Formats: sequence, C-alpha cells, structure tokens
Amino acid sequence: MRAAYASATKPDEPLAALTVGDLPEPSPPEGWVTVDVRASSLNHHDVWSLRGVGLPPDRLPMILGCDASGVDTDGNEVVVYPVIRDPQDPRGFSLLSERWPGTLAERVAVPAENLVPKPAGISFLDAACLPTAWLTAYHMLMTRGRVADAESVLVQGAGGGVATAAIVLAVALGKRVYATSRDAAKRAKVAELGAVAVEPGARLPERVGVVIESVGAPTFEHSLKGSAPGARIVVCGATGGPFPKVDLRRVFMMQLEILGSTMGTAAELTELLELCVDRDIRPVIDSTYGFSAIGDAFARLNSGDIFGKVAVDHLH
Repeated sequence: MRAAYASATKPDEPLAALTVGDLPEPSPPEGWVTVDVRASSLNHHDVWSLRGVGLPPDRLPMILGCDASGVDTDGNEVVVYPVIRDPQDPRGFSLLSERWPGTLAERVAVPAENLVPKPAGISFLDAACLPTAWLTAYHMLMTRGRVADAESVLVQGAGGGVATAAIVLAVALGKRVYATSRDAAKRAKVAELGAVAVEPGARLPERVGVVIESVGAPTFEHSLKGSAPGARIVVCGATGGPFPKVDLRRVFMMQLEILGSTMGTAAELTELLELCVDRDIRPVIDSTYGFSAIGDAFARLNSGDIFGKVAVDHLH
C-alpha cells in the first residue's frame, strides 16, 4: 500500500527524511482493526518525527500521521483516536507513528476501542482534523482549564492547529476571546473568527480566566500578566522555547494554576464531535492536498505560514 513515512531522521532537514512509497499492509494484533483511510491531517508532531524527536532509528521506517477518518472493516464511518496505551512509555501511552504505524497510508490498524463513530453531518476531511489539535484544544479548555468557570480566554500564538481550534471552540462556548499573533494577516483572520486580535505582549482589556499557551518562552510573561486571580494557564507546547522566566510572586499572589496538557480521551473526542454537530462548528482548514501531493502538504506545514489545519484527501 502507498504510505508517507520517515525513512531516516534528519534534525536539520526534516523534509529530506520523508519518503512516499509502498510499504506492507498492516498486520493487526488480536483486538485491533484495520481502517481504510479516507482523509488525514498533518501535525507538527510529524515534522518532529522526521527530525528524530521520539523516533529512534530502530523504529524506521515509520509511517507518519496521527489523524485519520475512514471506514472500518464492517463499513462503519469512523474517526481514529490516536492515543495507544503503552506501558513501555513513561507517559503510559504513545501516539500513532511513535511506536505503531501512523495514518498517512491507505490503511491503518488500531485497537478496536480507538474507533469513534463519525457523525453523518461531518465530512471525512473535517473529521480528520479533529483527533490531535482540536482534541488537545478541547481538553485544555474543558477539562484542564475548566472554561465553564471563566468568562474570558487568552490564546497565545494564533495560526497553528491547537490555537486556532481553541479560538473557535471558546467563541462557540460564548466566551470573550483574545488571541495574539505577530502577523497582521493572521490577526485579521482571528477577528473573522469572532475573537479580539492583539499583538504579542499587548495589554488586554481585561484579565482572563483561562490562557491557552503553546508558545512558551516568548509569551509566558504575557500569559502571567494577563491572568485574573485564580486563572488557569494551560500549557500544551513550547514552540518558541521551553524555558520561560516565571515570576513566582505573581503565581502565588494571584493564586494562578499552571497546568500541563497533552491530547485528550476517546470520550472527549466523542464529545467534541457532538459539539461540532450541535453548534455547527467546523475546523479551520488552511489547505487541502491530495495524497499524491503529500510532500507539498509537508512543505506547507513546515513553512510556518499556516492558519488552521493542513488536510490530506486520500482519494486523490
């Protein structure tokens, strides 16, 4: 079957480690099922894998991809939940494409419990954008951030999949949303999504109850200063650097919570799909590529000039 996979790892030239070609069909162990993939989407996790982060040489070649929607062997339309229980991993889990082959192929094998029904009202392409970035944003807002107890939200670094998802979801939940970006064009798109766009570090009209933080060092001081008493700063990444300066006086005086967050549960993915149907929410898609142009899709993601998800149509 055709697949997009890491044939090597190249820290300085990740796209040079990407290969598109034929690999063997999945051989699922007992309790696993095979899904015919109709659509997938890319994540920065895929580029980090090509750099060798979390993907040692002894696991190569490794089919990339965490996100997919498709049809199972019984003909059911499904969304793939990409988190696999993994006692060998210190986290207790791993993602597809870390230890088990990922979704950027004609077929993928996963545990049966990792299949979530796809609602009829959501397309395969839209559904394939949800399991990683959108699920992460949902878990950050709803579970870790307890956004139901907040009136306003700050999202740092608009443009990427998680940040864009957080903006759309928080607006749909009726919150006042502020989002930062260095790029004026992205700030204009933030406003189109119903949020207030601000430049990085700019003073906010109010202190917020929840901060969605995926940038790290360049924005963390702003996240602290923009937080209301008792606010939750939820961190899922550090694309700008992992070692911010933290004024602990502000943390304890304002009784702030700094919370780590990674992915979400299969039940939350079901809730997210239901929310998308109920509120007529659809993921922001930056661009869509046929599988035959998946190299271009990776180049688009790696350019950093995206707003939303990079989706892949496996039927073209």
